[in-house]
Amino acid sequence: MRSLLVALAIVLVTPPIGLTVIIAGMLGAPDGPNSIYQWGIRSWARIICAAAGAKIKLHNTERILSGPAVYVANHVSWFDVFALGAVLPRVTFVAKKELEKLPIFGRACRAAGIVFIERGNRRAAFDTYKAAADKVREGRSVVVCPEGTRGRDYHLRPFKKGPFVFAISTGAPIVPTIIHGTIGVQPKGSFRVHAGDVNIHFLEPVPTAGYSYEQRAELMAIVWQRMADALHREYGVQTSEHAVASEADRPEKETSFL
Repeated sequence: MRSLLVALAIVLVTPPIGLTVIIAGMLGAPDGPNSIYQWGIRSWARIICAAAGAKIKLHNTERILSGPAVYVANHVSWFDVFALGAVLPRVTFVAKKELEKLPIFGRACRAAGIVFIERGNRRAAFDTYKAAADKVREGRSVVVCPEGTRGRDYHLRPFKKGPFVFAISTGAPIVPTIIHGTIGVQPKGSFRVHAGDVNIHFLEPVPTAGYSYEQRAELMAIVWQRMADALHREYGVQTSEHAVASEADRPEKETSFL
C-alpha cells in the first residue's frame, strides 16, 4: 500500500510543483531562503515522506547552520534525499547525471539549483563541483554523499576525496550528518516502501578554513571518523578504520578534482 501511495504522490505532485519551479526560473524569480525554488524542494520531499509514512526525527538541530554549509551524509536509500530535502534550509544537492533526463523532474531540478554530476568523467565532475561551489558562495548549502552510491547496510564505506576538495574550495564548514532508518523505509534495489522512523543526526561542524588541497585526505579522515563513531555510538554500527585509510592512501592522477 505504501509503495502505491508513494508512486501516486510522485505522479500527481511532480508535474505541478516541477512546472511551477520551471516557470519561475524562466521568469527570473529571485532565489533565497523562502524562494519558490526552496518551496518546491521542501514541498516535494515532504509530500513523498508523508506518503511513505516516513516520520523524520531530528537530533542536534542547533547544528543546522543559518549560513551556507556542506552537509556530508551517508547514503543507503532514496529516502535519505527526501528526508534531508524536507528539513534543511536553502539547500541544493549534487545528483547523478542520469536523473537529469527524467521528464519535468530533470528541468525542475536544474531550475531549483540541483547540480548533476557525471560520475565517470573527471573533467565533467570538475565543472559540476565548480557550479556547486558557486551556489555555496551565493548562500546555499549543499548536500553531498561521499560514499558515491547507496549502500545495503549502515556501515560507513570509503569516501571519495572530490567532495572534500569541493568543501575546501568553498571555505564553508562541513556538517557531518548521519541518517538511520531509511533502509527500513526503502532499501537499495527494492521498490517496496514501508512506514518507519528516519533519524537524522547533525554532528559538530568541521571548519574547512585553513585547509589546502594537499590536506583533503586529512579533512576526509576527520569527517569519516566522526560519522563512523556516531553510527557506532547511536546504533552499534561497527566500521573498520581501514576503510577510510584505504581510500586516503589510494593514488590519484595528477589532474586535481577541482
